[in-house]
Amino acid sequence: EVQLVESGGGLVQAGGSLRLSCAASGFTFDDYAIGWFRQAPGKEREGVSCIRGSDGSTYYADSVKGRFTISSDNAKNTVYLQMNSLKPEDTAVYYCAARPHCGSSFIFGSWGQGTQVTVSS
Repeated sequence: EVQLVESGGGLVQAGGSLRLSCAASGFTFDDYAIGWFRQAPGKEREGVSCIRGSDGSTYYADSVKGRFTISSDNAKNTVYLQMNSLKPEDTAVYYCAARPHCGSSFIFGSWGQGTQVTVSS
């Protein structure tokens, strides 16, 4: 069973940093892509970043390019999202999910509880 658990969220001032973690189990990391998503109050969930397990290729939404960095530790089955220069508009619940590839809207398993990121101005 595909399971992913997010952690690392918190309250930070604008300009600050946070590192989110996504601990995965139930599948072989190399065969999947892991994406980070976020959902702000009253808005739809949006893709933030993605990493392809097979070769480490990464993708970013324009809104976070240059500020966020996705990485993975395949030995630990964990994906990280380093978030720097945070802005109030980054405030959201952040989720991770396993996908067939970074361009797919399909996710394996179900959405977890996510981790709340709040950026104060």
